[in-house]
Amino acid sequence: MVRRLSPSKILVLSFACVIVLGSILLYMPFCRKAPSMAYIDALFTATSAVCVTGLTVIDLGKDLSFWGQLITFFLFEVGGLGIVTFSVFIFYLIGKSPSFATREVIQRTLLPKPRRDFRMILTAVMRYSAFIQLLGAAFLFFVFLKDFEMNQVIFMSIYHAGSAFNNCGFSLFPDSFVRYVDNLGLNLIIMGLIVAGGLGFFTLKEIASKIRGQTFRLSLHTKLVLITTSVLILGGALLFYVFERNNVLRGVGLGTSILASLFQSVTSRTAGFNTVDISKLTNQSLFFLMILMFIGASPGSTGGGIKTTTFAVLFLLVFSRLKGKERVDIFNRTIPEDCVKKAISVTLISWVFIVMILSLILFSTPETDPSLSRHLFIEYFFETISAFGTVGLSTGITPSLGPFQKFMIILMMFAGRVGPLTLAYALTMKEKKVAYTYAEENIMIG
Repeated sequence: MVRRLSPSKILVLSFACVIVLGSILLYMPFCRKAPSMAYIDALFTATSAVCVTGLTVIDLGKDLSFWGQLITFFLFEVGGLGIVTFSVFIFYLIGKSPSFATREVIQRTLLPKPRRDFRMILTAVMRYSAFIQLLGAAFLFFVFLKDFEMNQVIFMSIYHAGSAFNNCGFSLFPDSFVRYVDNLGLNLIIMGLIVAGGLGFFTLKEIASKIRGQTFRLSLHTKLVLITTSVLILGGALLFYVFERNNVLRGVGLGTSILASLFQSVTSRTAGFNTVDISKLTNQSLFFLMILMFIGASPGSTGGGIKTTTFAVLFLLVFSRLKGKERVDIFNRTIPEDCVKKAISVTLISWVFIVMILSLILFSTPETDPSLSRHLFIEYFFETISAFGTVGLSTGITPSLGPFQKFMIILMMFAGRVGPLTLAYALTMKEKKVAYTYAEENIMIG
C-alpha cells in the first residue's frame, strides 16, 4: 500500500501517525507528574515536538515525568530529521529496500536535485546529526555542571542539545534560558547548534567537503543559504538591539546586550528558545521577529518557515524586475523559472494558511473590551506566525488558549511543518501537456 502512495501523502501520513502515537503516550499516567492532563494538551505537546515547534501549554520540567520528557526527546529527534528519513535508514540497516516514492520524499527533502549516491547521503545525514548533537551535549555538560547534580546534568545536556539542533525549542526550564542571558558559553553553544541544524544537511555536507578540499566550489544553493542566513542573523540582531536598548536591555551591559540580541535573532529563525522575556518586547521587535519567524531556516534542515532560499529568490526577483531584467541571475547563474514560481506559490499559500488560522482564532475569542481585543490581536498573530514557522516563541498566551484555539494552533504547527513542503513537492510533479492553449487577454495590474 505504501508503494502506491504519492510522496506528499507519505509525508503527511507519517507525521500524523507519529503525532497521534506520541499524544497517546504522553497522555498515559506514567508520563506525567501532574495528577491529570487534558488530551488536547497531550496532543498539543506531541504535535509541537514532532513538528519541532516548541510551543507548550504545560511546564515540561514540572508537569512531565522523566519518561514523558524522554518521549518528547524522541519525538523531536524523529520529527526534526523527518519520520521518513528515520524509517528509510532503519530499512537500510535491516537490509531492505524502501519504495521509490519513499526515497523520492527524502530526495526532495534533503537535496536540491536527485543524486545516485542516495544511501551515502542518508548515512552522512545521520552521522552529522549524531556528531553535532553529541558535541553540543558535551559542551553543555560543563555549563550545567556548575548548577545541577551529575545525574541531572547528563540528561539535561543531551536533551537541550537535541532540542537546539533540531530547532525545537523545548526546554526543561520554566523560563527557557532567561537565567543564562549573560552566560557566554551556553549562548554560543545553543546558537551554534541552532544554526547548524537550520542550514540544511546538504549545505553542511558541502561546507565539510570544502574544508577537506574535496569540493572545488560551493553550489549556488549553499551560497544563497549562507549569505541569506548571515544577513538575517546580523540584521535581526542589530534591529533587536536598536528597539530594545531602552526596554528589556536597559541597564544591561553592552556585552550582554549584544549577546542577547544575537541569541534572539538566531532563535527566532525556528528554534524557539529565549534569553529575554518575549512578553515585554516592544511592538517593533515583535514585528521583526515575526518576519524572521516567517522566513525560517533553510531547505533540507530541521527548521520551518518558507525557507531562506525562498526569501532570497523573491528578493532577487524584485531586484531583477526593478532593473528591467526578465531572468533572475546571481553569481553568473540563472535561477530556473520553475524555482521562481515555486517560491511565489509557497509564500502565497503560506499566507493563506496563516490568515485562515488567525481568523478562526480571532473569531473564537470571547467578546471583551475592544482595547483588550486589540491587545490580544498582536499576541494571537505572533502565536500563529510562531506556529507556522515551527519556532516556539510566545508572548505567554499559549497556556491560556481555549480548546478550539489550541486545536487551531495544532493545525498551524502541522501545516507549517508539512504544508509548504507538500506544496513544493506537488509543484515538482510533471505537468500534463495539452495540445491547445486559450487566447490571451490582458487585465490591469497595480
